[in-house]
Amino acid sequence: MAESTTTNKVVIVGVGDDGLAGLTESARGILAGADVILGSPSALKTVEDLGVRKVPLSSDMVEAVDQVRQVMASDAERPVLVSTGDPLFYGIARYLCERLGKERFEIVPHVSSMQLAFARVKESWDDAYLANLGSRPVEAIVSRIRNAEKVGLFSSDRCPPWKLARAMLDRGIEDYRAFVCEHLGSPDERVTQASLSELAEMEFDPLHVLILVRSVDHSARADHQAGRLRFGNPDEVFFQNLPRRSLVTTAEVRSIALAQLNIRADSVVWDVGAGTGSVAVEAALLAPEGEVFAIEPRADDLALIPVNAEKFGVSNVKPIAGRAPDALADLPDPDAVFIGGTGRHVGLVLRAAFQRLRPGGRMAVNVASVEALVEAHRLLKELAKDVQVWDVHISRGVEQLDRLRFHSNSPSYLLAVGKTAD
Repeated sequence: MAESTTTNKVVIVGVGDDGLAGLTESARGILAGADVILGSPSALKTVEDLGVRKVPLSSDMVEAVDQVRQVMASDAERPVLVSTGDPLFYGIARYLCERLGKERFEIVPHVSSMQLAFARVKESWDDAYLANLGSRPVEAIVSRIRNAEKVGLFSSDRCPPWKLARAMLDRGIEDYRAFVCEHLGSPDERVTQASLSELAEMEFDPLHVLILVRSVDHSARADHQAGRLRFGNPDEVFFQNLPRRSLVTTAEVRSIALAQLNIRADSVVWDVGAGTGSVAVEAALLAPEGEVFAIEPRADDLALIPVNAEKFGVSNVKPIAGRAPDALADLPDPDAVFIGGTGRHVGLVLRAAFQRLRPGGRMAVNVASVEALVEAHRLLKELAKDVQVWDVHISRGVEQLDRLRFHSNSPSYLLAVGKTAD
């Protein structure tokens, strides 16, 4: 919760690598008139020519907030904090405003190093995926990169460019051109262009921005991604156990169910009775920043879930051995739940899943028999006001010589409910 016990307002001024020379006259005046200047050691170095008392902020954000709080409560009438680039764009300003109150700050932004990097490579960045390599696991970032045309990444000691490039290449992602932009705005600025395979063997100064632009020639991507959609992929592209191949959730049912689940990029999803993971894998493609838990009691099916996840290049599918509802106990509450085949404990499973479903979440249930449909519908009516039901009866076109025929799939029944926000 924001605090309001402080008295002085702090001006946060964004600076670049070129220091005072790159600032507006107004921003230079604010710094020159300050009683005290706070900032990270690297940010303070850009204004070291100013004869003003300086306070280096701790790298520990909790301690840094305490330092800012102390300055606010001190006798300093004009405290200023310097931050590199745009303080609100992956900078310290948002963190401070959330904890000390927006009314305690004024912000004078500078050009972000990300903005400079895209300008140097002459690419627009309004449609790019942007991330900080130091704040998220590399696997999650690689999953997002797979579906992006342009990517901008802030540097991290934990994940230098070579490590990211190798992680991408290991997942079959090759069709990007990389631009490493070092010391942007300073006299020793440098922009290096490389393929991912070249980048995997290179090292750079820690202070850089990494830009990835997908190659204009999409042939390699098309070959690698052939037949792979974000959802509704053909049944046969998933690895399945031969005795039960017909039990996979069909592409058409998967498409309707996933559309009804309204999965967001950061959703937590349960696939209960996951089989070999077709629904879980496609849910993971829709939720690259989220988590998908695939609950399956059969060991042979469970073993194929990570195989299918690897085939589609998703790293956020987590196989869970066990049978619902017992296997659900230790999982995080879901935003979306898919239940395929309800078994003997249909009432326990549906009630347990709906109870754990977050407010505003969605649940879809797929059954194969009329008897199971009637039972699932009755139970869902007890849990939610509105139950949607589909009789999914699909005939797929098949060309035979010079004729087009349709082969009918067995009917499948789908139900969907939502959990109100209250």
